[in-house]
Amino acid sequence: METFINKLVLIYFTALGVLLGASLVGSLSAVLVREPPVTTMLKLARDVKIWAIAAAIGGTFSTFEILEGGLFQGEMRSVIKQLFYIVSALAGAQSAHYLILALCGAKE
Repeated sequence: METFINKLVLIYFTALGVLLGASLVGSLSAVLVREPPVTTMLKLARDVKIWAIAAAIGGTFSTFEILEGGLFQGEMRSVIKQLFYIVSALAGAQSAHYLILALCGAKE
């Protein structure tokens, strides 16, 4: 059974994992083509952040449908839950971004 808290934690770590994985594995491609891997890692961390959030919440269309139903049909509980899910995904992506910055020793 998937509870609200379980889903929040799952979304947080999914966003964190997508961003970390994309940045770390993507920087390996920079090594293969003799580009600076740290620069590539930082660029990927910035560029992939929105996609990590979208992937963690399960795509954007279902979220918009739930928000629409909540706003126009008076189901405020589902709207609040979706907002918490979005904040959880944002927190996971931002945490991963800070970890990448710390790993690279960059200040941004």
